[in-house]
Amino acid sequence: MKKYSVVLFDLDGTLSDPKIGITKSVQYALQKAGIEVSNLDVLESFIGPPLQVSFREIYGFNDAQIEQAISDYRERFTERGMFENKLYENIPALLADLKQKGYILAIATSKPTLFAEQILKYFNLEHFFDLVAGSNLDGTRSAKGEIIAFVRDHFNEVDNNQFMMIGDRKYDIVGAHENQIDSIGVTYGYGSLEELTDAQATYIVNSVNEIKELLS
Repeated sequence: MKKYSVVLFDLDGTLSDPKIGITKSVQYALQKAGIEVSNLDVLESFIGPPLQVSFREIYGFNDAQIEQAISDYRERFTERGMFENKLYENIPALLADLKQKGYILAIATSKPTLFAEQILKYFNLEHFFDLVAGSNLDGTRSAKGEIIAFVRDHFNEVDNNQFMMIGDRKYDIVGAHENQIDSIGVTYGYGSLEELTDAQATYIVNSVNEIKELLS
């Protein structure tokens, strides 16, 4: 396999399992909108895409409803949701190994940058990353392709073919394609093997250890 220099990681479903925090915060926002959802599994599709996309596509919310729902979501998420979260096994060891091998590491997440930074600090992972790139709180730069482009521009001295995007959903893979960089789809998160295959990930792995093997 060719040598890469900059490795971009998605956060939710790739480094950590945020299911409880995200789905309970979505449940809270929907409840405020008069929609009762008792089964959190139904809300797993909110893990990965920008919130405005999910509220629009899944519940048909208009712009005003989306703005209110995101405000309600953040009310609960900032208070406790972001900490109802757990790292996938062997993530700290993977990051330490990649840094030891000389890789530049970056976060590329649709989650607001502010929240991503707080979550990394909570897990004591912030020192591994040279850049944390997420969306803006006003909803701009929320598409994964835009976020990846921001990271590429930050490291503009590095050739395109030396970037690698790692994520668990089609949005990560499609965003990588939009920026002409390679990708690794991980099946242990919230995207299926079929989803990652259809999106044409460059590589597909089933575990954190397989990421380490692929990049060693």
